[in-house]
Amino acid sequence: MNKIRSHTIFRDTKYLAGIILVIFFTLVTWLIINFKVGYKGYSFFIEFDNAHGIQEGTPLRLRGINIGNVKEIKMELNSVLTLAHINSVLTLIPRNSVIETNQTGLLNEAVIDIIPLDIISHKDKMHLSPLSKACNDSMIVCNRTYLEGDRGLNYDDLVRATTRISQRFDDPRFFNLLYVFLQNSIELSDGILDITVSFSDIIAVIYFYLQKTIVSN
Repeated sequence: MNKIRSHTIFRDTKYLAGIILVIFFTLVTWLIINFKVGYKGYSFFIEFDNAHGIQEGTPLRLRGINIGNVKEIKMELNSVLTLAHINSVLTLIPRNSVIETNQTGLLNEAVIDIIPLDIISHKDKMHLSPLSKACNDSMIVCNRTYLEGDRGLNYDDLVRATTRISQRFDDPRFFNLLYVFLQNSIELSDGILDITVSFSDIIAVIYFYLQKTIVSN
């Protein structure tokens, strides 16, 4: 009797262990698949009128966080075409976004900032994928999409603007114009002061005659 019971317990334990192993391997397989899918990236093209310091490896930022980089850059006839790679397919970029180049850091390194103008809801996020054949390119940036970028903050522009201002101050015509402006301002101030004094005298005379009239009555 004890042998039969021991055999039954051993058999049930073996079945239970088999079920646990099946569940374990199923769970591990599911995690591996989702891990690979989550970290499988996608790419899209960005066209700029000028490179603005962009090169291979230039980081892409979404809301200030690095999400990818520039994989390739190619010179076109009237523009510069870059291939941007996003590290994770789970990173969704709203189609209505501003893409611009900026410079940051002590070395003024170029970065590409993506500024979303729309918000993707959590409900929509569950049904959107950049790699899907039915990707909704009106809502998100899909794989191999073509976009246009603009120039943002640029150190070279600041240097040029500062240089122009310094050149204006070095120009004698600027100082002549400033002198004429100050001289005219002083003359205008003197004229306003004279008018104010004359107006005060007139008011004083009127007040004197009114007071005299009231006293005589």
